[in-house]
Amino acid sequence: MTILDDLDARGLIADVSQKDELAKLMAAGSVTLYAGYDPTSSSLHVGNLVPMILQARLQRAGHRPIVVVGGATGMIGDPSGKSAERSLLDDDTLAANVAGIRAQLSRFLDFSDGGALLVDNADWFRGVGYLEFLRDAGKHLTINYMLAKDSVRSRLEGESGISYTEFSYMLLQAWDFVQLSRKYDCRLQVGGSDQWGNITAGCELSRRIDGKQLFGLVAPLLLDSAGNKMGKTSTGERVWLDPARTSPYKFYQYWLNVPDDQVRKLLLIFSLRPVAELDDLVQAHTADSAKRLAQKTLALEFTAWVHGEEAARRAVAASQVLFGGSLDGLGDADLEALAADVPHSEITKDELSRGVPIIELLASRSLCASKGEARRLISQGGVYVNNVRVEAADLAVTTSHLATPSFLLVRSGRKNYHLLRVI
Repeated sequence: MTILDDLDARGLIADVSQKDELAKLMAAGSVTLYAGYDPTSSSLHVGNLVPMILQARLQRAGHRPIVVVGGATGMIGDPSGKSAERSLLDDDTLAANVAGIRAQLSRFLDFSDGGALLVDNADWFRGVGYLEFLRDAGKHLTINYMLAKDSVRSRLEGESGISYTEFSYMLLQAWDFVQLSRKYDCRLQVGGSDQWGNITAGCELSRRIDGKQLFGLVAPLLLDSAGNKMGKTSTGERVWLDPARTSPYKFYQYWLNVPDDQVRKLLLIFSLRPVAELDDLVQAHTADSAKRLAQKTLALEFTAWVHGEEAARRAVAASQVLFGGSLDGLGDADLEALAADVPHSEITKDELSRGVPIIELLASRSLCASKGEARRLISQGGVYVNNVRVEAADLAVTTSHLATPSFLLVRSGRKNYHLLRVI
């Protein structure tokens, strides 16, 4: 199976230009390809992983990826897939975002000698005059050609319209492709399907200026449960790669909770296992879907790919806490992430140092309706601190019961949890 066949089998090809010619080019040797990332935030999000996984798979097949951080085009704004113009970024914000994205991208591709490259398109746009750009690039694409693109036409038909600034974005991205072709012999651009118009504009501009055949390949967009593009906008679910914005636990939980009708598609996209092996996995999952084998595999492998093996292990351990698992080896950050799923409150260190009767703790945190009920539940073996059964009703909970430097977890019954933070 060729790399293009593999991408197709994984549902990672929505459109590809001159597929047969591209297949011949890739069969003949290493092809340099690129994807661009706009620095509108200091962190990438899971929507960016679609072009990223394309690049990662192509690099593993022997091709060379270039990552273009849009230090120049990020100041303009791509209208593709948007209903309104976004705010322009100032230089300081843009520089900070580029720095953050540079650090994240280096984790997913091999940037060692002879491997992937990371470049900033500000390097070739900086210092270029407006008249010079119109002369060298603008005259080669007609207004009619640009208006025919879906990304432009949909905005023209909307209430807000499109500014000349955003209308120019297509030409700027097309010029990126020409520059990369000239400097690095880059022949292929990959991205999400909303980039098809911009990518094919680059192919056309290169053909008209340099007489060189370039290629485009786009994957379907990653959509959230409501059918919106996953990204940074208010309409999409915000799942970030930055662990400070989306913790590894929440990241793991997101993929653990994908519905059965989406899990095969997501495994094919994001798992590095062969397609046949994934089909066997999905078949085993279907035989007993209650075990959520496919979701657990997706969540574990994807979290490890994005955050590392140790973070993935801790995310799994934190998830198992709510099913009675041990809290050993977890830290404050792991338990703090549970606050999104369970009731929580604060207690002062002085109060906890003096000792809080477990019965009072259960009643004051609504884990039991009364102290009498708390006593009965303890006698029945239904009260736990850090998932360890409480044996005596006269237990005083102190700082010695902390599971981490700042947290302890109290449970009544099977699923009635309360997370206590020490301040």
